[in-house]
Amino acid sequence: MNQKILIITMLAAGLFQGCTSSNLEAKAKVSKADAQKTALARVTNGKVVDSELEEEKGRLIWSFDLATPGTKDITEVHVDAITGEVITVEKETPADQAKEKKDKANEKSAK
Repeated sequence: MNQKILIITMLAAGLFQGCTSSNLEAKAKVSKADAQKTALARVTNGKVVDSELEEEKGRLIWSFDLATPGTKDITEVHVDAITGEVITVEKETPADQAKEKKDKANEKSAK
């Protein structure tokens, strides 16, 4: 019985996340592909390892994590999903990445 409840809860959470993403994509004026081109132009030899559309500080942004050869650091590039402008470019060490992952997990469990 508990396993069924857990599975139903996980499915509902996945559906909710999918609906939220779709709603955000409907608001975006800049496509993911165009935003990705913009992000890659800022990081020499960058390769996208993760991306998402999110609202951050009241702003709709495309967030790209870019890996570069020869380092374990990730360069995170935020592109405004309305204007297409680069908002921020920040380096994240593996420790920074672990902290961010933990914070996001805590944020999701709080919802």
